[in-house]
Amino acid sequence: MAKATKKQALGRGLSALLKDPSNDIKSIQDKNADKVVGNIVELDLEAIEINPFQPRTNFNEETLLELASSIKELGVIQPITVRKIEFNKYQLVSGERRYRASKLIGLQTIPSYIRIANDQESLEMALVENIQRQDLDPIEIALSYQRLIDEIALTQEQMSDRVGKKRSTIANYLRLLKLDPIVQTGMRDGFISMGHGRAIITIEDQTKQLDVYEKIISNQLSVRQTEALVKAIQDPSSSTPAPTAETPKHIKKGIKEFSEYFGHKIDVKVAKNGTGKITIPFHSEEDFSRIIKLVKGAK
Repeated sequence: MAKATKKQALGRGLSALLKDPSNDIKSIQDKNADKVVGNIVELDLEAIEINPFQPRTNFNEETLLELASSIKELGVIQPITVRKIEFNKYQLVSGERRYRASKLIGLQTIPSYIRIANDQESLEMALVENIQRQDLDPIEIALSYQRLIDEIALTQEQMSDRVGKKRSTIANYLRLLKLDPIVQTGMRDGFISMGHGRAIITIEDQTKQLDVYEKIISNQLSVRQTEALVKAIQDPSSSTPAPTAETPKHIKKGIKEFSEYFGHKIDVKVAKNGTGKITIPFHSEEDFSRIIKLVKGAK
């Protein structure tokens, strides 16, 4: 316990050092830089801004509240990482969920690792950090890889070293960006898996991609059934695709009406005994609130 108290006191001491204009650290060569850069420092949350390079745009409200509750009980276990942009001003490199959760419960400071990095380095750190540690959907991961290629000029080999993934894995994610945007959205919303997407991507014609996508949704096709369907489309002389479960007409009609009402593609799964489950996706806190109002208004 004494060690923890000493560590916290050290963090506060370094924080005071950073607020002294005569000790404004701008590079690793500056006086006292070695005391701050790479060390854990208690920074004011108000002195930290969101990273504009953050690839994740949606944060699950429920899991954010759970994290906030954990932080309230145990504190911030893992420091966030920031980069210094000007005197007593910092920008998030990684740890936005911890940052948001800490603000939710009214914390004034947060333990932080300080880095001195330019925009390109910050972008690379943010993208690599999120690919490695955040629960991104397959399209978000693919977009992060693409940004590393376009904006950092990394090759797939270099990315493999940075993120610890095989080059073939990176290539598989990048190929998903060739899917029709509607199919990509379906993957982001969880209607289809990456396995479905990898099967669809072998079809170059995006109109045919959409046809397959609609059949996956309507008939609740598995990845294996989707692969068989794609094979039959590409080679009509091949074996007949695996049998599919036809969704009842009244369910199909209901899916369309639900989707139009909520403004999203609604997923309905029907079991053989007639029971089922309806899934309504949402993309943000505002979108979730909108859906709640629609549900209440329907009463």
